[in-house]
Formats: sequence, structure tokens, C-alpha cells
Amino acid sequence: MIWCMPSEPFYDPAKSYLDNFEHGPFGLFADTSPAFPDTQPKHEFLGHPVFAPFGIPAGPLINGKFVKAALDMGFDIPVYKTVRTKKYACHPWPNVLAVKVEGDLAPDRTLVANEDYSEPLSITNSFGVPSYDPEFWQRDMADAAAYARPGQVVVGSFQGTLPENGRVADYIQDFVLGARLVKETGVPVIEVNLSCPNEGTANLLCFDIQRSRQVVEAIKDEIGGVPLVIKMAFYRDEKKLEEFLLEVGKTVDGIAAINTISAEIVDEDGKQALPGDGRLRSGVCGSSVKWAGVAMASKLARIRGELGQKFAIVGVGGAGSAAAFDEYRRAGADVVMSATAAMWHPDLAREIKERAHEL
Repeated sequence: MIWCMPSEPFYDPAKSYLDNFEHGPFGLFADTSPAFPDTQPKHEFLGHPVFAPFGIPAGPLINGKFVKAALDMGFDIPVYKTVRTKKYACHPWPNVLAVKVEGDLAPDRTLVANEDYSEPLSITNSFGVPSYDPEFWQRDMADAAAYARPGQVVVGSFQGTLPENGRVADYIQDFVLGARLVKETGVPVIEVNLSCPNEGTANLLCFDIQRSRQVVEAIKDEIGGVPLVIKMAFYRDEKKLEEFLLEVGKTVDGIAAINTISAEIVDEDGKQALPGDGRLRSGVCGSSVKWAGVAMASKLARIRGELGQKFAIVGVGGAGSAAAFDEYRRAGADVVMSATAAMWHPDLAREIKERAHEL
């Protein structure tokens, strides 16, 4: 199904991160009320009943106002944007640009960016995982979690920050502190981001199997029985993914995949499109990465079965229609989430609930 985009996304790429944070959300998310009548939840996510196994992943829901609007619009499993243990600045504007991809996006491509947000839509995701101080986000996250109706679940996402001294022990302890601070908000599910650049010895932490195991085990020791989801990048090597799951899969309660696929982003003159050092490359999300998200869901489901593990699979990437939702579910995803499509298509949860065959 091809949908017609409304005139204004709920996160406006023409505005800075701060403008969005202070004045958003926009469009249909700006003035919401619960979109669906209370019914008996027919599904479950990590021990919590949900109306539909569909939500918005960490990223576009940048504060409690966005999370509440998502809940009102029927996204029953929204993820509060990834936070840190201390304030962390956002990359300079622009952060979101449209990129045109013919078919599926293969890794290590060079893409031309512009502001033509038309179908099929893929975008840059170049924020640098900004965060406000815990003094702000703990209260805000707690308020958003309490807003959820029965049948809805707010997930709190966080990540560690590599210390200036480079000490591994301090890095792991920052994850532990982050987990403690998120747990204190009362969110029923916690997600840790292992898939953003420059936070692990192998660039993406999720590709450093032993370090990931150390981090995940330390977090679980801290949060106890609160369900823990880990956010991963795309694993092309299925054998390496199996090695990862042998080390980590028995400890975690859920795995969300994928995050983005990295590409070089240039303007129409071939120059770096996103200003600032280290920003020639950006994570790309949207319709062109669906192939990778579905493939990961399928790989995770197969390996989970072979290893006898029980983690839930959260399929993310290019899920922009009821048909894409069904495709993810058939591949083995227990839950499906949409970021890019949901931003421009705030009625997507309604479409999923009305049209999906896998509900």
C-alpha cells in the first residue's frame, strides 16, 4: 500500500532539534486524544498486555509530549528516545535529510541528500544521540510511562557514554548508572542501545561480542526482573550473529533490530551534506532498509529456535504499511515498530489495526 503523506511530519526536519523539543510535536500529533476505544488487549509484550504489537522505536519520540501523542494515536509500544547519564549535545542542524535509493540500500553506498520527502522515503538519522540531564528526563520519562492506558507499554531507552579516560570499567559503570536511572522512572521495559557508532571497541558495540556480554550482564544485575531489550545493528554474517546470541541471548528479554544502515551522504554537488567533523557518513532509515530489518527478524527467529532461547524479537526498519507489518510478523517478529513512516504518516497505527492480517 502506498500512502499519501500529510503536509507536516510530527518531527519537523526543517527545524532544529531544540525547536522540535520545545515546540513539537507537529502535524496530527500536535493536538491528540485517544484514537481507539478501550478493548480487551489480545497481545502480549514481555509480560505486559498490549492492544497491538506495534509501536515507534527509539529516535523520533524525543520527549514525553511526543510519547503521549504516540500513545493517543494508537502506537501501543512507543520508545522514549535514548538518554544518557549526563547532558550530551546534538549534532548541528540539519539532522534529517531525504535520500533517494533505488530498491534496497546496500551497505557502504554514497547517497545524494535533499529535502524531497516523497515516496519511497528514506532519510538520514544524524543526531549523535543527544540527551538532557537526568534531572529532566527522569521526571519526563516517568510522566510519559504513567500516561499509558492498560494495553499500552512505554519503553525507556538509554546508552552508555565512552569516558574520556577510555577505561572499560568506567564505560560499563556508565551503562549500569544509566540502567539504574531509567529503572527509577518506573518504565515497565528498558532498552539499551548497542548499535550507535563510536561507543565500542569495534565501532558499534553490538559487533564487540564479549564487551556486549559484559555490558548486558552488568545491566541485568542492576535492574533485576525488569525486562531488558537490546537494540542491534544489521548482522550480515549469520555465524557471528549466532556467536553473539550464544553469549547474550540467554540474558536479555528482547532484541530490537535493525537501527540504520550507514552510507556516505553528499549534496547534489558531491560535497558532504551534513556539516561538521565525522558526519560524511550517516545512518539511513526508512523504506530502503526494510530488507535488512526483515532479514534480521528471520535470522533471529531461526537462531532463537535452534538455541532454545526465549527473547522477544522487535522488528524495525521500513515498516511503513500493514503489508510490511505482516511481512515482519511472518519473518518471526513478535513486535514491529516504525519510525520514518510513522513520522510522516501518524495514522499508521490505525492502518495496521484495521488492515494487518497478522493481528
